[in-house]
Amino acid sequence: MDDNHSLDPRLEVNMCGLKLQSPLVLLSGCVGFGEEYTRIEGFSNTDVGAVCLKGTTLEARLGNAAHRVYETPGGMLNAIGLQNPGARAVVDEILPRLDFNETRFIANVSGSTVEEYAEVTRIFDASPIDAIEINISCPNVKEGGVAFGNDPDMSARVVAACREATAKPLITKLSPNQTDIAENARRCIEAGTDGFAVTNTLMGMAIDINNRRPWLGNNQGGLSGPAIKPVALFKVFQVHQVARAHGIPIIGQGGIRTAGDAIEFLLAGATAIGLGTSLFYDPLVCQEINRDLIAYLDRHNIATVADLTGALELN
Repeated sequence: MDDNHSLDPRLEVNMCGLKLQSPLVLLSGCVGFGEEYTRIEGFSNTDVGAVCLKGTTLEARLGNAAHRVYETPGGMLNAIGLQNPGARAVVDEILPRLDFNETRFIANVSGSTVEEYAEVTRIFDASPIDAIEINISCPNVKEGGVAFGNDPDMSARVVAACREATAKPLITKLSPNQTDIAENARRCIEAGTDGFAVTNTLMGMAIDINNRRPWLGNNQGGLSGPAIKPVALFKVFQVHQVARAHGIPIIGQGGIRTAGDAIEFLLAGATAIGLGTSLFYDPLVCQEINRDLIAYLDRHNIATVADLTGALELN
């Protein structure tokens, strides 16, 4: 990536050995394959540290039946179902159109079997992608995702298989829909993960009372947005207690809308900050958060954003 950018160097963070020009990461599923938001006047990938591409499987998927998105108080439910053109099409047709001088790009790998995860990872390993996120926690498909993400043994198996398939940085996306996220994190560290994304959406449902049917075609979906922020923040704190001893960084995510939200996640242990649902409300929110992060550093005489990571003082 080109080191010449206009962002304040105090925003730089190190995520799994990759220098990010801002701690802000655009989350998988919210920006398609990295091209959608560049069409918006005033938006630039140079405002963010990394872009996570849409979840990708080995073969093309059409996704779930409509409706796929439903707005809720303080957030939204989604059940897209991993619609994507397949890993080979992403590498051969989409990646060549991305400007890797603007920002980092992270592939998001999904699958219904351990072998599929490994094969998709292998395909991305032979590409210019900067890092690979393992989506073991996707709640939008009926097979694979939920079982892998909520079972530490299965999570570790997927991470180990992907670790053998690539030398690129591996970031494991953890599910909040499990009994002990810290134990799952520990097992994934042992299996070879380089980082974590904490946390994915919470399982939820909405019902149309007039026809007595779920609003989502998939019946259930992932809840994101401000409604899940307190839960996500605590999950980051829990995972950080395990990860910090191993130097494993975390992308903290879940309902972040402002620099204040971002700072909370940094203090709880996050190295980088994931933005998703907030982009639907304000596509230019990244510029505002970057600016307000610098203002916070100035007010509190803090040298860099990286100095905030894990700086929480407990009562």
